[in-house]
Amino acid sequence: MPDDLSLREDVERELGWEPIVRSAEIGVAVRDGVVMLTGAVDSYAVKRAAERAAERVRGVRAVSSQLEVRPAVSAGRTDPDIAWSAANVLAWNALVPAERIRVAVSEGWVTLEGTVDWRFQRTAAEDAAADLAGVVGVTNLINVSPPVPVEETKDEIETALHRNAEIDARRIIVEVRGDCVTLWGTVDSWAQRESVERAAWSAPGVREVANHVTVEAGVAVN
Repeated sequence: MPDDLSLREDVERELGWEPIVRSAEIGVAVRDGVVMLTGAVDSYAVKRAAERAAERVRGVRAVSSQLEVRPAVSAGRTDPDIAWSAANVLAWNALVPAERIRVAVSEGWVTLEGTVDWRFQRTAAEDAAADLAGVVGVTNLINVSPPVPVEETKDEIETALHRNAEIDARRIIVEVRGDCVTLWGTVDSWAQRESVERAAWSAPGVREVANHVTVEAGVAVN
């Protein structure tokens, strides 16, 4: 596992590799594998891109983002402007049942509420709103309420993990109770941890995922 100094350098390089991120504007500190990002960026989309860049670096155990979003004055937009744009971008998104989602905006912060059938619909709605000019943050309160009962969820998730070339499925334990999934085990990177969670969310009927998988770079399995 890389030491904190090496990890910091890797995170800084990854931020510099991300096209929309101005890495010089972002401070990086690392302690025991936990990365802290500080500074100010001009959009929420840039903030998310920086956080995701840090998360995918091997050896990162967690990311604490203290990044502030400060939209450029020239791009300043009123809350009604943002709400109108959000409603329209959701309506045009083929993955989102826009008629089931409500949008509220306060001081540039977007709140999404409603109910969808799948987690990917919830995520698509958040991604669409997050990329709008003038948005400083998104609170996603959309509920996932699947139309069918959960059956054989554990087997489906475990099969998906075995199909994933990036994950050693032998190190992951999947527990299912009703429509709630709990994940345990270890992986080599934060990106792998996210992949495990995505596999769980992709199973039909899942309403909640508790991800207790830890990042332990360098762990070997015989």
